[in-house]
Amino acid sequence: MSKRFYFNNLVSRSTLGGKDIGPVMAGGSTASAAAEKLRNVVEGNFETAPDNRKLPLQPEIYLPGGIYLDFKRVFDVVISVIALAIFGLILPLLSLIIKLDSPGPTFYSQDRVGINRRRKNRRGGERSKDDRRKVLQPGSPFQVHKLRTMGVNAESGGPQWAAKNDVRVTRVGRFLRKTRLDEVPQFWNVLKGEMSLIGPRPERLVFVRQLEKDIPEYHDRLLVLPGITGLAQVINGYDDSLDSVRRKVELDRQDITMSGFSQEGRILFNSSGVVL
Repeated sequence: MSKRFYFNNLVSRSTLGGKDIGPVMAGGSTASAAAEKLRNVVEGNFETAPDNRKLPLQPEIYLPGGIYLDFKRVFDVVISVIALAIFGLILPLLSLIIKLDSPGPTFYSQDRVGINRRRKNRRGGERSKDDRRKVLQPGSPFQVHKLRTMGVNAESGGPQWAAKNDVRVTRVGRFLRKTRLDEVPQFWNVLKGEMSLIGPRPERLVFVRQLEKDIPEYHDRLLVLPGITGLAQVINGYDDSLDSVRRKVELDRQDITMSGFSQEGRILFNSSGVVL
């Protein structure tokens, strides 16, 4: 099928192409070298402003639409029902080991920013940049659900980014994160239509407000439903610096542009590899 079938809404052209991402998604012995090359390509999509901030070179992205989104939604619902049914069988055991490891609840809920459903006004045109409602809330707020992997007072000092070797993570929490079992409750968000299986990771409003100042294209991540996994999650991993967030944003924008059944199949395959 033609590219026009999948991407019917032109937003802005990306210098990061499938030839750069393919070797990483394919895995194998060249995956590490390809991933490093990909990071360099992503860095090349930014220019340095007079105040030493890195600004994107205004790459273009296409929004997925039409029949593809209909199939994507059906797939999300089917997978979510299966995942939640299996999860329900092992939940009592997981709940027990979580509580034995550290005091506190089994589940952890947190407010996140989702898709910007008000990108277009009622007449179908683009909203003006000075739209007050868009400024107050860049995307639809919702609560994401996960298995608790940290102590109950993990953010007593205020919101913090999660790190790869975060000392706040419990022993059982490290296992849950490695196997991605802590993410399974989010299939409930997918079933409700707040998230998709594949898409940009939803972020907290406090961090969106911080990052949008340094990365002008950050809001492009909010043009589609957020996801449990995605291209940035597979390649970039945890955010540990502003540069890693810039890479994530570019990868998310590329993921949106390359949206299609083959692309999502590769992402799911690589996500399964991470879990295994």
